[in-house]
Amino acid sequence: MNGWLLLLPFFAVRFLLPAGLNSHALQCAAYFAPMQGKERMAYYMYQISNAGLFFYLFFLNVKVSVSSCFFLGVFFYLAGLFICAASVAAYCFPDRKGLNTNGIYRFSRNPMYVAYFICFAGMALLTQSGLLFGILMIFQISAHWIVLAEERWCIQNFGEEYGQYMEKVRRYI
Repeated sequence: MNGWLLLLPFFAVRFLLPAGLNSHALQCAAYFAPMQGKERMAYYMYQISNAGLFFYLFFLNVKVSVSSCFFLGVFFYLAGLFICAASVAAYCFPDRKGLNTNGIYRFSRNPMYVAYFICFAGMALLTQSGLLFGILMIFQISAHWIVLAEERWCIQNFGEEYGQYMEKVRRYI
């Protein structure tokens, strides 16, 4: 099976689910907080590595076997899709101010980033590609800088309410 087929459920969860639940949420999810300094370079690395993850999967095949690598890959891939779906569903229904603290956001301030990592780690295991995992690591490190910009934006827009949320809920897991 070609690796790009793994993207179909991912794209369905990431784009079709929010479009069906709340089309405004899909627009909000596409927004990037203003970047400063090194965050701008991280943003470009994020976009390039994101494209690399998608593009490289077209050249990979899922290696189906009775092995721990395969079963771990399936587990991570499905867990990532499930967490992504839970994240997207909660993201679609923020409070009246636009802050998302419900559902899975009670446990992680950035569950979508966590879900992406877990899902793509599963894809790297399923395709047994160290290069895909390397691209994923670049993606994840650059995503951290974007998260920092998002947190600054949230503090500016939601004030003390977001500060209290930060004290109660971890950034990732």
